[in-house]
Amino acid sequence: MARQPRLYAAGYTQLVSIEFSESAQRSFQTSPEPPYRDLLTWLGQAALSCQVAIHGWSISPRLFNILATPEHEASLPALVQALGRKFAAQLQSGSVFSGRYHSTIPQPNLWVLPCLIWLEQQSLRERLVDDAETWPWSSARTHTGLSSPTLAWLTPHPDYWRCGNTPFDRQANYRRILSAALPGSSERHIASSLRGQWALGDKAFIDELQKTATRRVSPGARGRPKG
Repeated sequence: MARQPRLYAAGYTQLVSIEFSESAQRSFQTSPEPPYRDLLTWLGQAALSCQVAIHGWSISPRLFNILATPEHEASLPALVQALGRKFAAQLQSGSVFSGRYHSTIPQPNLWVLPCLIWLEQQSLRERLVDDAETWPWSSARTHTGLSSPTLAWLTPHPDYWRCGNTPFDRQANYRRILSAALPGSSERHIASSLRGQWALGDKAFIDELQKTATRRVSPGARGRPKG
């Protein structure tokens, strides 16, 4: 069966999730210097060279998650390929990623912020920490004001800016949202959209996105077509 084309629509943000291979996951546990810092450096380099605005990121032993707005249709695939090449050279043997990356286009003002929270709570889902803000390998500490200075290539999303009128208000409000668990229904919607690589939003958003997207943005109706 042919691979489904990548979902892309000009100007829209994407949540990207890619699983590390078993050999790559072992490197986080067995390497004298786990590859977190290298991956973060490579992400910043690739963001600039591939023309991708990074709004949020998280690195865990299992997943690399990114919230980003690509400049071109080829920008995100190029970024993931660049990360893979760099990491493969360090591993020297075995694959880097377990299959292709998964992505979804979340609706602004509705799903972008939950996707950012979902991304930055990955460390909680893997039980790496008890508080997502304390995990050093994600953008959470930047968004809550715990980490300073911010990474030069990290671009706050407009939906994050709407968390408050001042930096202090934004950081405090975002910390409150981050510390709360996402509703189970929201987690399921995000996971389902990533798994199917469909857009994430209401009907009006889906209909509007379909006008410019590179392929179908939502699953087709089940059963025989009406005729």
